[in-house]
Amino acid sequence: MQATSPVAAPVLDVADPAFSITSPQVHAAREASWYATTPYGIAVLRYDEMSRLIKHPRLRQGSVAWPAHNGVVDGPFAQWWASWILNKEGAEHHRLRRLMNPAFSPKLIGALVPRFQALATELIDGFAARDRCEFVSEFAEPYAARVIAIMLGLPEEEWPVIARESVTIGLAMGVTLKEDLPQIEAALERLYAYSDELIADRRAHPRDDFVTALVNASREEDGRLSDTELRDAMVLLIFGGFDTTRNQLGLAMQTFSRHLDQWRLLAERPDLGRAAVEEVMRVNPTVRWVTREVLEDFEFEGVQLTTGTTVHLYSESAGTDPRAFAEGFDITAERKPHFGFGGGAHHCLGHFVARSDMSEALPLLARRMRDIRLLPGDAWLPDSGNTGPTSLPIGFTPGS
Repeated sequence: MQATSPVAAPVLDVADPAFSITSPQVHAAREASWYATTPYGIAVLRYDEMSRLIKHPRLRQGSVAWPAHNGVVDGPFAQWWASWILNKEGAEHHRLRRLMNPAFSPKLIGALVPRFQALATELIDGFAARDRCEFVSEFAEPYAARVIAIMLGLPEEEWPVIARESVTIGLAMGVTLKEDLPQIEAALERLYAYSDELIADRRAHPRDDFVTALVNASREEDGRLSDTELRDAMVLLIFGGFDTTRNQLGLAMQTFSRHLDQWRLLAERPDLGRAAVEEVMRVNPTVRWVTREVLEDFEFEGVQLTTGTTVHLYSESAGTDPRAFAEGFDITAERKPHFGFGGGAHHCLGHFVARSDMSEALPLLARRMRDIRLLPGDAWLPDSGNTGPTSLPIGFTPGS
């Protein structure tokens, strides 16, 4: 089903792997209309409309339909995708969220901050004396994977396993999902086995850590997480935590390379680390769209939205909408909330982890890597769904 409107909306061919969701074409469409039509449904392009629709009672979380949009309707991957707390609704969503929330408590994550700082310093020490690095392989990937290892109480030297399997599963976020499916499902099976071992270990040898908190999660009114829910949640945590941090750190470096005055300010003001994360995620989020699905017909801003229509809410387009934000990139500015972690009932459960590990890393990078510049040889995931660099050579002046 599609949206109907008396006025023709812009058309965006976002299913083309070469299409860029942050392109001038999308921004031009934003000036012509608050929405565009796409092969998947409609794309919401402006901040005000996105802020209202992301919490609209006649929309449900829509990413549950993503595999089907790409011709994947059964099998291990489709089953795992449907199991996500993100893709549950109503009472079931709230039950899972209540059970899992304590494991993501600020107190538990806050206690890990010194470990995050030490890890970032160790990795930067590995290339700081040089005037260049390959940022993804030398920092973003090991940092994101080892943060997950620290959270799960795994030996940090196992980070390549986390990275390798998560990178493969991340292919599912792109428009080439169907052709990548065999390797995605193989990686999923390996992470299932990894998670089963971890869960069994914590049941036999509980610790004061994240995994034990999940294994022991129970409430009188909610029961416990089942074995299937536990393993599905563990794989989602490993993949989601790695993918978001790795991609967003690379995007942060791309953004700051265009705003060196802000990079110098961050080096001088490490207390702006959290603000820097928020500003980067406003203008250059790894999650390029948030997905909703129409539950029942309704009219919105003169457009008839029909049951079953997929609504993609474009987070970068909304975050840079001139109707809502002054032009520019400023880590000291007061801004409206961005949508890099979604919004409403399905706001990202692990947002505090991602905010914490990135806000510790960025000021240390800014202090040790002065005058950053992107070098030839960069490579990127498609600019749709979730994106980021797969290779990002960076030149810099070593700092102290």
